Amino acid sequence: MITAATELPYQLLDVFTDVPLAGNPLAVFLQADALRVDLMQRIARELNLSETVFVLPSERADCIARLRIFTPGTEMRFAGHPTIGAAFALRSAGHAGAQDGAFAVEEQVGLVPIRIDDGESPLVWLSTPRISHVQEVDRVCAAHAAGLEDYDLLPGLPCEVLSAGNPTLYVPVRDKDAVDRAWPDAAHRSQMQLTDDLVCIMIFTPTPDGAYSRVFGHSGIAEDPATGSATGPLAAYMMRYGLAPASDGTSFVSEQGVRMGRRSLLHVRIRGEYGSESIDVGGHVRAVGRGIMTL
Repeated sequence: MITAATELPYQLLDVFTDVPLAGNPLAVFLQADALRVDLMQRIARELNLSETVFVLPSERADCIARLRIFTPGTEMRFAGHPTIGAAFALRSAGHAGAQDGAFAVEEQVGLVPIRIDDGESPLVWLSTPRISHVQEVDRVCAAHAAGLEDYDLLPGLPCEVLSAGNPTLYVPVRDKDAVDRAWPDAAHRSQMQLTDDLVCIMIFTPTPDGAYSRVFGHSGIAEDPATGSATGPLAAYMMRYGLAPASDGTSFVSEQGVRMGRRSLLHVRIRGEYGSESIDVGGHVRAVGRGIMTL
């Protein structure tokens, strides 16, 4: 039970980078089991980061912890950078279950497997939850909703909504210039007839290393520096339409957040062929601060 003058320690991490003040910032509360859900939401609103994660004991024997993830406005069923950041924080804090390099955490989508590659700057991986196809969207409407024209799109490719917990509209464009020019147009968004109002938009272009992307409208955030939950479905889309190698063992990098001044590198590993693939999303994490919230 939280009482007056309770002190809540938290860590501030930059995720999907090994450079301080880049990547996607995250607050991690490792001692959150006494917090009410409404208080978690208010804390996330106070910090006003894209997401804040609260770590609680899990009731599942196959998970070392339960994660509650909040944007300033809502709770998330699953999110990539809070999952990777929380796994890094648990390991750094000496949590017994996080020392083997392979474990799982519990989120609203269920069990999320984690793997950590040791090294001077460990690479933390999550296994993407099951990816579903939600709907296809008219290409011209999708381009206009992204603030672009139809000639900016890669020819012959659909604009599709896919989801691994958070529905995302994937809009493939010709080059980095088109990605950098994109900005959502609310008036045209309403014309897309989306089946879910929470759909965010990923505008991306293939690169020799993988993809260059931006994400808008992720759970009320105008632009997100790094979106791990959208990167697994991005990899599936790229495999399906021949934008990434379709062989077992494929790996590439999605570069995001550059236009915001928060360059993020999201690593992707794909095992298996399209239709039966397993997709891992990973990144480095940099600890940049600690704080105490006094309530």
